[in-house]
Amino acid sequence: MTQKKTNMASLRSDEWRAICDKFTNAQNLTEIQSRNDQENDPFRSKYKARELLREIYCSLKSFEAGDGEENTAGEGSNQRPTEQPVDGQLEDAFAQGFSGDSPAGMRAAKLGAVEYYLGVNHIDTEELSAGQEHLMNCMKLLERCKVSSENVSLFIHVRNQLGILWAGRDETETAQGFLETAESIYQRYMKEDGSPPTDMTEYFSAEENLLTHQERTKKFELAYTHTMYYLAQVYQNLGQTERAATYCHSTLQRQLQLNQFNPIEWALNAATLSQYYITKGRYMEGRHCLAAATAISGLAGDVPSEAAAQESETESERREHLTQKRAEIARCWIKYCLNLLQDAKKLLEDNIGELDTDRQDELKRARRREEEEEEKGRKSTLLFGSEDTFDSIIGVEEKVSCLLPLDFTEARAVFLEGQNYVTQAKDYFQMDGYVTDHIEILQDHSALFLALAFFEEDLERRCKMHKRRVDMLEPICNDLNSQYYLLIRRQMMFELAETYNEMMDLKLTLVNRQSDTESLDSHTIKKFNHLCSSSAKFYQMFLDSTCSPEGKSPEHLEEEVLRPALVARFRVARLHSKLISSLPTVQLDNLNKSLDNYKYVVQYCDTHPEAAATVETELELSREMVGLLPLKINRLKARMTANN
Repeated sequence: MTQKKTNMASLRSDEWRAICDKFTNAQNLTEIQSRNDQENDPFRSKYKARELLREIYCSLKSFEAGDGEENTAGEGSNQRPTEQPVDGQLEDAFAQGFSGDSPAGMRAAKLGAVEYYLGVNHIDTEELSAGQEHLMNCMKLLERCKVSSENVSLFIHVRNQLGILWAGRDETETAQGFLETAESIYQRYMKEDGSPPTDMTEYFSAEENLLTHQERTKKFELAYTHTMYYLAQVYQNLGQTERAATYCHSTLQRQLQLNQFNPIEWALNAATLSQYYITKGRYMEGRHCLAAATAISGLAGDVPSEAAAQESETESERREHLTQKRAEIARCWIKYCLNLLQDAKKLLEDNIGELDTDRQDELKRARRREEEEEEKGRKSTLLFGSEDTFDSIIGVEEKVSCLLPLDFTEARAVFLEGQNYVTQAKDYFQMDGYVTDHIEILQDHSALFLALAFFEEDLERRCKMHKRRVDMLEPICNDLNSQYYLLIRRQMMFELAETYNEMMDLKLTLVNRQSDTESLDSHTIKKFNHLCSSSAKFYQMFLDSTCSPEGKSPEHLEEEVLRPALVARFRVARLHSKLISSLPTVQLDNLNKSLDNYKYVVQYCDTHPEAAATVETELELSREMVGLLPLKINRLKARMTANN
């Protein structure tokens, strides 16, 4: 009994002060001094911290042994853990309430905290098995405790760490169990107690260094924010995308509320989340995420001017990083505007791809009700921001609608906003150094014009929009090296062919409205033939890219080019039959080329029956033309013979 009192007295005075000092030094080594460790000895400070933690553990165990406590930690700690949300043991721990833990329970919690810090230390130094062992030792020690305000933070932290550990091993469901249990501990504690809990660092702090209630609350809420952050990743890996998005959104909101975030990283995460909402047609949420990303990225500071005379390398890297990330956010805005226009087009087009005016009128009548619901919808949406940032976020939001545009005026407003972001993105992702990125931005710009053209009723103006697409894509397509950029070049060749084809159809429609083809002037004929020939040229370039180096067409088309190649053949056939010429010999040559390409589509599908399903409409028309064109060719030959 005397020995026990001596141990307690010793631990409560000089020895306890020494333990507190060692813990403070270990924290300092881990969090501060380790940043300055040399590359050839990267864990020097953390190894020193580990030794101090071991000494603390030995001191605590010495006291526990003197106090007659049994050591149950360490047994079976290498067993594969299976953690389910609030299991029986955890229910027992909760059942005792939150009024406070026993002295024995607090000693177990302190030992558990040291095991926790040792586990994190081993994981940080890439010794994962040892780290797991210490974390599981912590779990076993906590079995001797009830969940209380003194230890609830440790209950959550250790499960967070085990969740991270198992997620890193691609054992996602095991990680899910630990993290969901951490979540349920937090939720139940907040429901049944809710007072600011003791932080683990306070187990080894002098009374004058204890945290304030506000500091405790912030640390506890940050631990739960980490739980949600890792659960978002777990649900994403499990394919539960809706749930993942919900947890990601909540994590971002909590980071803002706690003022614990890196502005540019936060902004990128918000912009990335917007892309999920966009694909689901949830444009209000997508716009809010992007507006928040733009506003919060501004907190990273303005990009310094180039005039800095003695600019350090780190400052140059910071500027580069900041500019790049803002350009990436701009690219997310482009996708927002593009998807908004494309979804509106799908909603409004008829069965031949033109604007359905009856549907347009119906949707406009419903628009007023939709606008009335917008504010209600906003209230059900998790909004970002604090008093300092909310106004700036709303200011960005107001520049672009989250409602599908229903006419040209509304579509043009979305287009112009998207075009502004195209300019921002291209400023960083220039052709010199970012070829693929630059071209993808140009392709999105072209797609913005294509979507806007759908809303334009004036066919001449619509044709000019397609001409803008040609002007931005054709020079780059012609300059690209096929050896290095074959796939991108094929995409551009096909898009250019389709753009010229669309322009040709628009010209043909205009001609039919104004007069018949027999009375066309030479300028109109020349323009029409140029569009036909240009479209055929790029389709043929695409087809040539599938040929062998000797120029031989492949006997079997690969799956990724099967439909495009057969469609290209069909379109080339059609284009050659559309060319206008007064010379019978030229007419005959064009008709023969047209027939050859129609025959190719039919023969390829007959030889490869599986291909027929990919081009059903084109194949049906090709079979029809293969039957009709020889008659037209023979009549032309007969006229030529008669004239001679």
